[in-house]
Amino acid sequence: MRYPFRVMKNFRNRSVNAISVFVQVCLLPVLLALAAAAGLQAAAQAPVPDSPAIEAKAHALLSKLTLEQKITMLGGIDSMYTNAIPSVGLPRFKMSDASVGVRTWGPTTAYAGGVALAATWDPAFSRKLGESLGKDARARSVNFLLGPGVNIARAPVGGRNFEYLSEDPYLNSVLVVPYIQGVQSQGVIATVKHYALNNEEFNRHNASSDVDERTMREIYLPSFEAAVTRGHVDAVMNSYNLINGVHATQNEFLNLKLLKGEWGFKGVLMSDWAATYDGVAAVNNGLDLEMPSPRFMNAETLLPAIKDGSVKESTINDHVLRLFRVMYRYHFLDRPQFDSDDSTYSVADRAVALQGALESITLLKNEGHLLPLDPAKIKTIAVVGPNAWPAVTGGGGSSEAHAFEPVSMLTGIANFLGPNVHVLYSRGLPDMADVFQHTQWQGGIKMETFPSGDFTGTPETSSARAISNLRPGMRGPAATRARSIRYTTSFKADEAGKYLVLAASSRQDAFKVLIDGKQILEQEHAEGQVPQYATIDLNVGQTVNVVADYLPRTPANNFGLGIIYGPDLVSADAKKFAALANVVVVAAGFDPITEGEGHDRTFTLPWGQDQLIQAMAAANPHTIVTLTGGGGMETQSWLDKVPVLLHTWYPGQEGGTAIAEILFGKHDPEGKLPVSFDRSWPDSASYAWYYPVKGGDTTLREKGGNGEPVTYTIQHIKYGDKLMVGYRYWTTVGKQPLFPFGFGLTYTTFSFSNLQVPASAPTGSSVPVSFDVTNTGKVAGAEVAQLYVSDPSAKVNRPERELKGFEKVRLAPGATQHVTLSLDARAFSFWDESAHKWTIDPGKFVIRVGDSSENTPLTADLTLK
Repeated sequence: MRYPFRVMKNFRNRSVNAISVFVQVCLLPVLLALAAAAGLQAAAQAPVPDSPAIEAKAHALLSKLTLEQKITMLGGIDSMYTNAIPSVGLPRFKMSDASVGVRTWGPTTAYAGGVALAATWDPAFSRKLGESLGKDARARSVNFLLGPGVNIARAPVGGRNFEYLSEDPYLNSVLVVPYIQGVQSQGVIATVKHYALNNEEFNRHNASSDVDERTMREIYLPSFEAAVTRGHVDAVMNSYNLINGVHATQNEFLNLKLLKGEWGFKGVLMSDWAATYDGVAAVNNGLDLEMPSPRFMNAETLLPAIKDGSVKESTINDHVLRLFRVMYRYHFLDRPQFDSDDSTYSVADRAVALQGALESITLLKNEGHLLPLDPAKIKTIAVVGPNAWPAVTGGGGSSEAHAFEPVSMLTGIANFLGPNVHVLYSRGLPDMADVFQHTQWQGGIKMETFPSGDFTGTPETSSARAISNLRPGMRGPAATRARSIRYTTSFKADEAGKYLVLAASSRQDAFKVLIDGKQILEQEHAEGQVPQYATIDLNVGQTVNVVADYLPRTPANNFGLGIIYGPDLVSADAKKFAALANVVVVAAGFDPITEGEGHDRTFTLPWGQDQLIQAMAAANPHTIVTLTGGGGMETQSWLDKVPVLLHTWYPGQEGGTAIAEILFGKHDPEGKLPVSFDRSWPDSASYAWYYPVKGGDTTLREKGGNGEPVTYTIQHIKYGDKLMVGYRYWTTVGKQPLFPFGFGLTYTTFSFSNLQVPASAPTGSSVPVSFDVTNTGKVAGAEVAQLYVSDPSAKVNRPERELKGFEKVRLAPGATQHVTLSLDARAFSFWDESAHKWTIDPGKFVIRVGDSSENTPLTADLTLK
């Protein structure tokens, strides 16, 4: 969701938080009893198929509306509702942000969803998660759940990768179908998003994903296609970005040709919040519902268009009928959406949240079999790092769910070990505000406020002791007049060595920091941002001149700047605790501030964390590193110094409990990477193609909300990596990432054998593939058997291998399971752009089976005739 409207929701949530809790905790039991007494209970009710009766009802209701009332139905109201028409008995329908929790209406259960769900590789759990989210929605009277997100994790820095699924369209498709079915089985509409190609967050309103049709069809659209054709999702949300120069909300190819045409989508296509840019173009090209309000698809815009013939009333009717049909399919007029069989605070949900965390946490390194830890041999454990406490359940933005009682890593470990083990905790790094407050500037700070946006004019001059006005999360109205602020000061080094320069401002502000006239930090105006940092080398006694130019977008001054000596970053307590402990657990990675909606994240860890890990590893050889985040990140400076690396993704409210159970062997780790883990950002296949084409900006003119032309400057992102996303690139070029797609260690071992594939089969037929998986270790565990298909005889360029099947198996020590998978025609097909259809090149194919994209010990040839 776009931030201004997400802020509106957050403001409402926070303003009424006390009232909300009072209603849920105190009044809700009374209301439940009254509802039960009155016979108003509404058990979960799955949607029914379209029928002549539903069609007749929808048309009968439509006939009661005036043209103006029909147009009213094309826009939302009060941020999270459809419009009501009381005169015909039509109520409004409630929505909630989602993906990892029903988060809009107060505290909720926060699950391990998104990329963590993909790391489970478990369709059965995906169904269970969907059902729990549906129940949570019904307990809050929610009709539309605004999830799941299924965009491809094209690059590791994508700001919303954490709330999407994986880099692979097949894995996404297999997981999204049961998720949708689970949500909708509870009488709640799932909303698959963000359609389409929302693979980066920077400048998302004005960035065009420029991509050929074959790449779209094979990589970026299959998840949406599966959601519609197999999951029968009843709502789709358009993305902010443009696709090949046309905004998604008015993209004829995506919305009419594919979604509503080829795929036969029967539900409601809505915009993301403030993602509509031209009312006439949107209404004519498939958009049914503009959210959160009709800024463009309104009577002022559409009535003249209908009058002059540029919009047909039948088009308006089609949009309204789609909402009405869905409404009748879900019995929204026949029952209350609130279901008294569901709980706002659910103990059952906690078990689902714990299962998701346990299944998703991925063990990437376990040198010397340090894990699992033996609690009997541990007297003291140090838990260190910014993500140790409080709990980091999810990333930032409209998916961030605020749990009732989230379990931090520190709490989970302490609870597991009990009172006989000493647990030592240190954040290990200073708070960002402390760095700003305690920087010792030389000679004070000169602050000049200019009456312009370019540091011209006569400034107002004042002085300050610190540059520390940052208030994280603070947002406000746009500034009514331009201004620019320049800070001038100097800094003297007390010690020789590396110093960290740290700066941050509020969302949409901009700044530059110069040291001795050389720019070392820059933040451009953007929808969102993260703290910026750089290191400089100084000699003892060296003094440098510091200038910071700050351009606020709001009336408030919300900027911070500080410099700290590198060795002082890591606290003395953390070093002391690490030296005393039998083992150290470092909780590093990202959080809702450093990874979230509206901005991309860095590949490097947030400031100071590399130094913290290095210091802990130097103090204690038994240092375990846990990483929180939506994908791969920089590890090169310390990975060879630590024996254990555990990726926790964003584990939800039960993450701390799950991490403890895995560290101490109560649960065998079973997560598998849903993305390739690159050694560096430049190593990524998408790196060269991720940012806008230099000199490629274009101008786009569209009709604004009042019908007047609006001009946009569009940046073009050329998807020159084409099909070579993630493991498709690595296996094709014959190189290896740091950790491959599908990889994940366990405390046991598995072997694959007895591959059976027919030597040949007719082209287009279903091909059975079977093999055995055996637990050859000493403990029970889970393995994901992965099937990849290669097409070495293809007449077109194809990736060396592609995932086309998998199955998760759970085996006791010594046990064997025979697995049978079926490959349909699509598993061997590519999109033929000249013929405009899925095509198979007859000839040789290779079937590969193993436990990751790089490790496929079983192979067999297959000829399609």
